Amino acid sequence: MRGLTRHKAASRKPGPARNAGRGGVRGDVRGDGGSGIRGGGAEGPGDRATDFGWDDSLYAEGSTGPAVSVPRQRDGSSYERGGTLERGGTLERGGSSPGGGGRSRRRRAAPRRRRWVLWSVCTLSFLILVAGGGGWLYYQHLNNNIEKKPLNLGTGTQVEKNPPNEFGQTELNILLLGSDSRSSEENQQLGGARDTADEPPRADVQMLMHVSADRSNMSVVSIPRDTMIDIPECRDEDGRLYPAKDYARINESLQHGGPGCTVATWTRITGVHIDHFMMVDFAGVVSMADAVGGVPVCVKDNVYDKKSGLRLTKGTHDVKGEQALQWLRTRYAWGSDVKRAEAQHQYMNAMVRELKKGTKLTDPGQLMDLAEAATKALTVDKEGLGSVKKLYSLAQELQKVPTDRISMTTIPVREDPRNPEATLLLNEPEAEKIWKLLRSDTAFDGKDKKKADKSPTTKGTPQPAAEVPVAVFNGTGAGSQQPVPGRASSITEQLQTLGWTQAEVDTTPRPQADTTLHYGSAEERATALALAKKIGLPSGAVKQVKGTGKLELVIGADWRESNAYPKAAKPGENKAPESAKLTMGGDSGACMDVYAPYRW
Repeated sequence: MRGLTRHKAASRKPGPARNAGRGGVRGDVRGDGGSGIRGGGAEGPGDRATDFGWDDSLYAEGSTGPAVSVPRQRDGSSYERGGTLERGGTLERGGSSPGGGGRSRRRRAAPRRRRWVLWSVCTLSFLILVAGGGGWLYYQHLNNNIEKKPLNLGTGTQVEKNPPNEFGQTELNILLLGSDSRSSEENQQLGGARDTADEPPRADVQMLMHVSADRSNMSVVSIPRDTMIDIPECRDEDGRLYPAKDYARINESLQHGGPGCTVATWTRITGVHIDHFMMVDFAGVVSMADAVGGVPVCVKDNVYDKKSGLRLTKGTHDVKGEQALQWLRTRYAWGSDVKRAEAQHQYMNAMVRELKKGTKLTDPGQLMDLAEAATKALTVDKEGLGSVKKLYSLAQELQKVPTDRISMTTIPVREDPRNPEATLLLNEPEAEKIWKLLRSDTAFDGKDKKKADKSPTTKGTPQPAAEVPVAVFNGTGAGSQQPVPGRASSITEQLQTLGWTQAEVDTTPRPQADTTLHYGSAEERATALALAKKIGLPSGAVKQVKGTGKLELVIGADWRESNAYPKAAKPGENKAPESAKLTMGGDSGACMDVYAPYRW
């Protein structure tokens, strides 16, 4: 029973089927270290960063450091404009000679050892290393490296983003994908299976990263690649329609138009609004791991997995390059697909710890190598992350999260009765607890500080119910559930019976996992709370959304029946369930168990 129990390696060989037999791609975007280099302190007048499209506020004034220059292109030529640019040298303009009267300008940059970011792409804090024409051309060069795709290709899968909290802060949800593409010679050498080079790639690594609105914590959840789900209808950017497919491996979603269909699939499953995605392939993992310089991982016994090629002795090792890819793809030596995800989480957490120490990526040349590797490896959503500047802004947000508040888990699964040896199903009741935490911006580790009641001050008294317009929406079709027909009508009738005679149905699609009641101005809060009390809706579901012209009640997927809202969660349900074993970012002693047949 793959994914739940140890592989029966001693009694049978892995099946030949492509999905069942191929190790998962560990191409997920993971930690890298953004030792943030900030420009400034030039010897000459120098150009301002804003002259070249960069946010000058990202630069620390007066900082100095080792001279840095833009690297050469593959053909040996420099990224230049009106002058020459040499490593360790200066950018000269106006055709000056070493002894002439031309002005020489040099940007200096200083790596800040304490800056860090979680994923490898997020080291892009150093990307504009010099001012002048060469720096701008290099910035544009890196932008052109990044491949961009649409965010969500699904039909009817969009979910509204949660409104900002009382301080104006918003949460972030980013889907991290690893592609098993064999489209290049390098990927074929690393991943094998050359006979599948012409097939559309699958997303064998899928993790949803949630960053809390206040940036106090981060929660990451994986779904094993062999989990059977329903893929929604998707339409790619060229207009090709991919029909919905029931009972399919989740890794196949990438073949339905691209990463935007995987985003749509996750949105349907979780009811979570996904802001961005990042995807890398085999070669991207190797190049970034090389550029970072190694990540410490640990095994409790000598291990050798012929399938992935991983061979290590007992203890801790720094893995990089192809060996890092082997670690991330290994499944059989750990005993299950679920254990493989645990090994991936260990790698990611270790990288974060290393980068936060400030011992990695302090050499400017190494930083530029990673800039090249990360931008060439990445495919991102073009709406939100399609430039270096946007990636830098994301890095700034991620670096705020304390390492010891990073929690990672694999979604609880159960055996698939149709194919118990090869595929899995979500453990729906336990999985819903995880999705609920994500939707409510609650940390997996249960260490959120008890939130004081910081709700806006309630002004005045409620308006008479009969004078208050209320729009009622049927949002019960969120996640993997179909909408309940007539749900908004039945609740509207109930409201009218209770005296809210101006309640009416709004047929605008508003799929939403959790029921909410929105009001526009502070003066309407008392009235909104009065309505919530009538139907049993907790005050936490009453939220101010500026610009709302009337009260808006969205009946979510959590209220599919009855005229009274279901009882609130029991005390203690503010953390991940026991079935979701957490891997913590601060656990430097994490070490993988090795399945006995793979020890040596």
